[in-house]
Amino acid sequence: MNSPLPEDNGLWVRRFHPRPDARVRLVCLPHAGGSAGFYFPVSRSMPEDIEVLCVQYPGRQDRRGEPLLDSVPALAGQVYEALLPWTDRPLALFGHSMGASLAYEIARRLERERGVSPAALFVSGRPAPSAHREETVHLRDDDGLVAEMRALSGTDPQLLGDEEVLRMVLPAVRADYRAAETYVWAPGPPLSCPVTCLVGDDDPKVTLPEAAAWSEHTAGPFTLEVFPGGHFFLARHQPEIIRLMTSRLAAPAPR
Repeated sequence: MNSPLPEDNGLWVRRFHPRPDARVRLVCLPHAGGSAGFYFPVSRSMPEDIEVLCVQYPGRQDRRGEPLLDSVPALAGQVYEALLPWTDRPLALFGHSMGASLAYEIARRLERERGVSPAALFVSGRPAPSAHREETVHLRDDDGLVAEMRALSGTDPQLLGDEEVLRMVLPAVRADYRAAETYVWAPGPPLSCPVTCLVGDDDPKVTLPEAAAWSEHTAGPFTLEVFPGGHFFLARHQPEIIRLMTSRLAAPAPR
């Protein structure tokens, strides 16, 4: 089967570096307030046999005029539908922070509704679904939301310094935080795919026990990888993380 073109999926899937002969596709889901472009370096750096699909949520950049989605189930359902045309090859999933919750829920849908086990699930910077935290950042005023973005050091300083642009993106950031913070896990069968959890050893958003609890959500192999750094540790350790994912995806992927 020929690889579908990005426009076949509307605006959800960005295929920055098409690799029509790739044997596996890695779907990358951004953090709260993030965009598909965050994963451009990952897409560029992956070997030729791994094609990266970067997800763009509504309400930002070229999708700024679209209605926002402020719940993980709603986002996961839309992304899942957009990914179906790409399932002619095995899919692996990577999600950071809010994106980890989405990646998990999409993996559940693939196994439950399609009988397809992802090649791998990589979750980063997020407590396990069963280790729920009570957080209310989405209820803060704009200044409080900006303070949180500054504290986590994951937003371009130029954006934080441009008041006009910042006020334009805050609605999408708030909707994402609401989705992440109001997500409640619905118990169900564990996944069957391998799960790798990545975490920073100084991340204020997830403790090591909360990260280790991801092991409860798969009947397959589980690995916890700890890196020096805070919530956006992956920016500092991108080469190591790319090597790790490449290694985990080197074996023949299950269908």
